[in-house]
Amino acid sequence: MSFLSFFKDYKKFGIFFTVLCVVIVMIIYSILNVNKPLPIYQPAMVSEELVDSTLQHKAKYHKIADFSLVNQNGEIVTQETYKDKIYVADFFFTTCQTICPIMTDHMYQIQREIINDDDIMLLSHSVTPQIDTVEQLKKYANKKGVIDRKWNLVTGDKKQIYELARKSYLAVKTDGSGDEYDMIHTENFMLIDKKRQIRGFYDGTNPEDIDRLIEDIETLKEES
Repeated sequence: MSFLSFFKDYKKFGIFFTVLCVVIVMIIYSILNVNKPLPIYQPAMVSEELVDSTLQHKAKYHKIADFSLVNQNGEIVTQETYKDKIYVADFFFTTCQTICPIMTDHMYQIQREIINDDDIMLLSHSVTPQIDTVEQLKKYANKKGVIDRKWNLVTGDKKQIYELARKSYLAVKTDGSGDEYDMIHTENFMLIDKKRQIRGFYDGTNPEDIDRLIEDIETLKEES
């Protein structure tokens, strides 16, 4: 075999090997960058202090229960308002001076990110409905830049809110020092999918968790 012939054969092999390496690298890159599906949270996966005792060992089929509450405009808000929507839920009260202002500011940040996406909404439940009247919620909403079509602040029957918090969203602790429906809200934000399943918990006071929440919304949209 002549030197020229050997060089031509080596060149062909070199081109083939280079292309093969590029393909392998692209496959590995693709595999590593595939978004993993978000978990579907069940009561058994959550800290017992946040879950009603009747549900603490439930390991499947958990969904957000039907509800009927009133928003900052005096309008009835139900599960139908959020039908076929991905939404972020939390629990707060308007006179809170500790974590609530931070949480509300972060909800506002999420609202800004989803403003043009009709599939995404927000839902904030008052844990002191006896104080947070429609008028109080409206005042708070105006102060915090709430956009009505994207974000409902809701009040209503305290027992219903308590049961939603403890039996649906798995989001509050019991107080024990007041009436049977007293609750201590946490900093948790919950990401809810279109099937009314919990897909993520986030620290509503932590900017890094808010960034992760916004990323997970995009992941959930791709799944939907």
